[in-house]
Amino acid sequence: MKNLDFLAVGDIVTDAFIELEDAWIETDNPEKSKELCMRFGDKIPYKDVVLVPAVGNSPNAGVSAHRLGLNSGLLTDLGDDSYGKEMIEALKKEGVSSEYVRIHKGKKSNYHFVLRFKAERTILVKHTEYDYADIQEIPSPKWLYLSSLASNSLSYHEMLANYLEKNPEIRLAFQPGTFQMKLGHDKLSRLYKLSHLFFCNKEEANRILGTKENDIKVLLKKMRELGPKIAIITDGPNGAYAYDGEDMWQMPMYPDPSPPVDRTGAGDSFSSTVTSALALGKTLPEALSWGPINSMSVVQYIGAQAGLLTQEKLLEYLKNAPTDYRPTKM
Repeated sequence: MKNLDFLAVGDIVTDAFIELEDAWIETDNPEKSKELCMRFGDKIPYKDVVLVPAVGNSPNAGVSAHRLGLNSGLLTDLGDDSYGKEMIEALKKEGVSSEYVRIHKGKKSNYHFVLRFKAERTILVKHTEYDYADIQEIPSPKWLYLSSLASNSLSYHEMLANYLEKNPEIRLAFQPGTFQMKLGHDKLSRLYKLSHLFFCNKEEANRILGTKENDIKVLLKKMRELGPKIAIITDGPNGAYAYDGEDMWQMPMYPDPSPPVDRTGAGDSFSSTVTSALALGKTLPEALSWGPINSMSVVQYIGAQAGLLTQEKLLEYLKNAPTDYRPTKM
């Protein structure tokens, strides 16, 4: 066992990207939210399908960190089926340590269906419930990156909090997944307070805080009051915002070279890149300038990992960035 620069913790999955062409979007519902529609009870043609193994918020972060120059690994659980074996091989190919991948006999590995329509996607998800084991014996990494876990993982979150309290030198980056947001911040209060970095988008911030507040400054302050040293909230085309208790920063998007192909993994690439930049010794403003570049690149490809950049390529984009691409104090 060896100490890592970056240990990502969270569920791993194989994504099957199904590109739809005979579909449409409706907003004819009480909340006026967008709905993906297809004919019911019919045979519907699709354009293409692409299988992408070893993805998910945390695996994506592990790959991102390794490509940017960190010694990264993944702590995750999977089944003893062919999909699980394929995912382990994919991690090894990317240079991400699979030393802490736990294989559960008789269990299935996670497999999701991603319905692509134009540049957006709807994901059919099912997280297999594993018996999560304690992690107290794992050598402490410099950074631990925590994201999406299954709905039976509350006790595992308590184990993680115990581990972090026992090893206060570890810096935690927390990017909550759907279930972690459903749990609410009270049940995960220890992890919020132990977080060095916290990431979510504006809609998720409203959900976590139980508010309809629209002022990003208020949201940043309220989010940081939950415990994280640095709260970072993204807001689509408006860019990203950060607050460290003293300064608030706004970072614009990096311009897309062409229309996005697939937005899957854009948030993961931003969060993991900011975390990796800080792990590499960059300041918060410098780290914020790295994040959107990787997001820009990821959405030009199908899947969450194909477009992840090396540090050399990212710095090339940064060097050629527009003059107004820089963090500004709010």
